[in-house]
Amino acid sequence: MNKPYNNKAWFFILPVFLTVAFSAIIPLMTVVNYSVQDIISPEQKVFVGLDWFREVMRDGELHAALLRQLIFSFCVLLVQIPLGIGLALAMPHKGWKSSATLVILAMPLLIPWNVVGTIWQIFGRADIGLGGYVLNLLGIDYNYASNPLDAWLTVLLMDVWHWTPLVALLAFAGLRSIPDAYYQAAQIDGASRWAVFRYIQLPKMRGVLVIAVLLRFMDSFMIYTEPFVLTGGGPGNSTTFLSQYLTQKAVGQFDLGPAAAFSLIYFLIILLLSFVLYNWMQSAGNHANASGGQHE
Repeated sequence: MNKPYNNKAWFFILPVFLTVAFSAIIPLMTVVNYSVQDIISPEQKVFVGLDWFREVMRDGELHAALLRQLIFSFCVLLVQIPLGIGLALAMPHKGWKSSATLVILAMPLLIPWNVVGTIWQIFGRADIGLGGYVLNLLGIDYNYASNPLDAWLTVLLMDVWHWTPLVALLAFAGLRSIPDAYYQAAQIDGASRWAVFRYIQLPKMRGVLVIAVLLRFMDSFMIYTEPFVLTGGGPGNSTTFLSQYLTQKAVGQFDLGPAAAFSLIYFLIILLLSFVLYNWMQSAGNHANASGGQHE
C-alpha cells in the first residue's frame, strides 16, 4: 500500500535534485574536466592526467597563501567566538531593549561585502578616515597601504566587525532556548555566575556554537571581496588569501587547468578542516558533558 505514496514522494524530491544538479554537480564536473586537460583552444584539448595537480602542489605561492589563510581563519575563530558569546551574555533578554539590541547588532550583516571593504578603506586612511587619524594622533605609525602587518590586522578587524554579530545572534538564540528552571535551580544551589555559564549556558549553547564555528570557518576560508577592495591583496602578498590567489590564476593568468586543479584542492581542504573541527567540537562537548555530570 505504501508503494504509490513512495512514488509520489519522488516527484517532490525531483525539483530539489535537479536544482542541486544544475547548481553544484554539473559545474563541479566541469571543473574536474578542466583539471585533467590542457585547453590550448576551444577546439583543441589535451588530456594531461594529474599533471596540473602536481604543478599546483609544488607552487610556493600557493603554500604561502594557504599558510596566510589558515592563520587568518583560526584568528577569526579565536576572536569572534568568545566575543560573540560575550555579547550574547551581555544583551538584554526581554523587552524592547532586547529587540532594539538585536536590530542594531544585525546591521553590519546587512551591508554588502564590497561596501564593507570600501567603508574600512576610508576608515583606515589617516587623511580622511577616523580610525587611521586617531591611531596616528596617538603616536601609532599606522598605514595599511604600505605596512603588511597593519594591512593584515585591518582585514582581521574588518572581518570581526562584520561577522561577530552573526556569532552573537546564534549564541543569543542558544541562551534563549534554556528553560528558566535551570537558572532557578542554580540560584537555589548558590551557583556563581561562572558556574552557571560553565555548567548550564555553555553546554546548552554547544549546538549553535558548532554551527557558528563551522559557518565562520568556511566563510573566512573563502574570503575574497573585502580584502580585495580594501588592500587588493597587498602590500605585496600579505593579504592575498586562497580565494584571491585562485582568481588571479583563473582570470588574471587564464591558467584554467591549474586553476581548476587548485579549486578542487581548495574545496577538499575546506571539507577536511570543517570535518576535523566538527568532530573535535563534538568530542570536546561530550567530554564536557561527562565531566559536568561527574561534577553534579
